[in-house]
Amino acid sequence: MGDFFGALGDIFTSPTMYGSAVRLGGFLAFAALGELVAEKAGTINISVEGSLLAGAFTGTVAFHLTESTWLGLIAGALGGLIIAWIQANMSHRLTADQFVVGLTANVLVLGLAGFLNGIIDPAARRASIIEIPLLVDIPLFGPALFGETWPTYLLYPLIPLTWWLLYKTRWGLEVRAVGENPQAADVSGIDVNKRRREAIYYGGILAGLGGAFLVLGQVGSFDTGAVGGRGFIAIAAVYFGGWRLGGVLLGSFLFGLADAFRLALPVLGYSLNAQFLAAFPYLLTLVVMYAITKQFRQPAALAQPFVRGLR
Repeated sequence: MGDFFGALGDIFTSPTMYGSAVRLGGFLAFAALGELVAEKAGTINISVEGSLLAGAFTGTVAFHLTESTWLGLIAGALGGLIIAWIQANMSHRLTADQFVVGLTANVLVLGLAGFLNGIIDPAARRASIIEIPLLVDIPLFGPALFGETWPTYLLYPLIPLTWWLLYKTRWGLEVRAVGENPQAADVSGIDVNKRRREAIYYGGILAGLGGAFLVLGQVGSFDTGAVGGRGFIAIAAVYFGGWRLGGVLLGSFLFGLADAFRLALPVLGYSLNAQFLAAFPYLLTLVVMYAITKQFRQPAALAQPFVRGLR
């Protein structure tokens, strides 16, 4: 028993562990912040997985052509936006089932990315690390938060930007209104489906940026399996956080920590069943979804399509 707790102590006091948790949790947070806005508008953007993968691929291709990390990140955001545009317009203009559209978009992106990756074979490179003086010297958490590749720091202004958009602008008020009572919002003159489409666009941009960050800010190369279902974990992080910004960020970090735990064990010389470790983040997702989501009130019209005059 003493060896067990000693091993846990080694793992959870390792700066490497928290560095991985911030990188993996940050990747999830890009997507989860955008998904929060979409769900506040009353829509579940199942295609977030496809936006992440599209962002990773288009970001890699843009970097391959220009050798510019900035252009790669911008291209990634545009790639995510394209998938979000498909999701938004088919779900909230043509009234197709949003879950079917999202799953179809995910499969489409996976196939296209794999096909085009084999043809283009784009090369990427991990961005340089920038350390913020003084803050990077904070024990344990300093290197994890303030000694990362520079695309990681894009997340920091996106957090207050998302909060401001949702809670301090008229647009955010209307987005929350259509997620709670779309019929009342419609009577007051708000274009319900337009606001829902715009919320999905925002989510797609952030997810695409997160996908490009995965390649250019973390791994330095593209692989169709790199996203690996984490778009769905980002959705789970929104549920975990109770549709609150702080809770969503906490959920992203905890899911990132679970993923980092899997990676840290072999690095620190410990071994555990490889299949269990690979499944651990997803098992945690299922447990959290079962145990926590009933504790919070979701937007009242979440996942309910809006058709004027129908209640």
